[in-house]
Amino acid sequence: MSGEPPTCDRLWTKARLATMSPSVAAPYGAVEDGVVAARDGRILYVGPRSDAPAFRAAETIDCGGRWITPGLIDCHTHLVYGGDRAHEFELRLQGASYEEIARSGGGILSTVKATRAASEAQLFASADRRLSALIAEGVTTVEIKSGYGLEQQAEIKQLSAARRLGRERPVRVRTTFLGAHAVPPEFKGRSGDYTDLIAGSMLDAIAAQGLADAVDVFCEGIAFSPEETRTVFAAAKAKGLAIKIHAEQLSNLGGAALAAEMGALSGDHLEYLDEAGVMAMAQAGMVAVVLPGAFYFLRETQKPPIELLRKHGVAIALATDANPGSSPLTSPLLVMNMACTLFRLTPEEALAGLTCHAAKALGLQDEIGTLEAGKACDLAIWDIERPAELAYRIGFNPLHARIWNGQ
Repeated sequence: MSGEPPTCDRLWTKARLATMSPSVAAPYGAVEDGVVAARDGRILYVGPRSDAPAFRAAETIDCGGRWITPGLIDCHTHLVYGGDRAHEFELRLQGASYEEIARSGGGILSTVKATRAASEAQLFASADRRLSALIAEGVTTVEIKSGYGLEQQAEIKQLSAARRLGRERPVRVRTTFLGAHAVPPEFKGRSGDYTDLIAGSMLDAIAAQGLADAVDVFCEGIAFSPEETRTVFAAAKAKGLAIKIHAEQLSNLGGAALAAEMGALSGDHLEYLDEAGVMAMAQAGMVAVVLPGAFYFLRETQKPPIELLRKHGVAIALATDANPGSSPLTSPLLVMNMACTLFRLTPEEALAGLTCHAAKALGLQDEIGTLEAGKACDLAIWDIERPAELAYRIGFNPLHARIWNGQ
C-alpha cells in the first residue's frame, strides 16, 4: 500500500556522522544527530534524523552519540609476502641506506627469495594475520599488490592468496599486479627483457585468470625506467586493466607525469615530485597516495610536496604501504597521526585520505569512501568525541564496531 513506511534491514540511530561527502558543507561532512539506514548491503538513507523517513527496521542500533565514518580504505599495501626483513632494519640503523641494501642483493630481492619458497597456503596464513590488524582498526577495503614473486607462477601465487583473502574474510580486496617491482636476479643487467616478459606472457596469464584489478610499476633508478614503465602500462591498458605507479620516491624520473599522460588512477610515494608533475596529475585527475610509514621507517628527509598538491587541487590519499622492507605497518590510525605530524596534513585531510580519496585511488569512488545513499554500507563506528581523535591518539584504538556490506 502507498504511504507505508519504507523498510530497511538495519537502522543506526543517535549517531554523529562524518559523511566525508562534498555535498555536506560542514567539516568532515558532519551531521550531528544522524541516522543511517541500510538494505541489501547498500545505504538507503543517511542524514539528519529530522529528515529521515519513519523506517520499519528489522534491527535498530542505538549508537549512543558515537561517531560513524565510512569504513577505512587502505589503498596501497603489499600484504602478501614471505619472510621478514628485521635484519635489514638493523643494517640501516648501522648506517646502510635502502638503496645500498637493494644493490647488494637485499631489499625486495630478499623477500622475493622467501616468497618464492613459501606455499600459497603459507602466504595466505601470514597475510591473514596482517589483514586482521587492519580490520581491527576499521578497514573495510584493502588493495594488495604482488611484486615479491618476479616470475609468473610466484606472482600468480601471491595474487591468488590475495583473492582468497577477499573471499574468506569480510573485507573488499582489490588486487594489483606489480611484477615490475624489481628486476629479478636471473635478469640482472637485462631489465628490458624482463619488462617484455611482464608485458607479454606474465600479464597474459594473470589477466586470463582474472587475478588483477590493476597493474603497478616501480619507476625508479633502482627499478624500472620511464620507457620500461610505458611498455608495461601500454600492455595493461590493452587488457582493460587500471594502472598505478610507484614514482618519485628516491629521485624524480618524471614517472608521475608519464602515468598521468596514460590515465593512471594514482601516483604513490611522490617525495621528489615537482610542480610540473603535480600539475600533470591535477589535469589527469590522479590521486596522490602519500605513505608516511615508509618515510618514517626509512628515516627520509624529503617530504612529499603537500602544499603543491593542495595548491593544484590534487586529492591526497593515505595508506599503510604494509610491506616487510620499508613500512612494516598495519595500523591505519597510526598512518593518520604520522600524516599529520610528519607531513602536516589536517585531521580532516587525514580522514579523507583513508576514505573518499583512497576510494578514488582505487577507482571505487562511486561505490565506497563516503556515507551517501546508494553506496555500499561500509561503516566504522567510533567511541570518540570528535573525529580529530582518530589522528590525535597514538597506540589507541577507539573502534566500537565495523560494518561491511551492511553486516
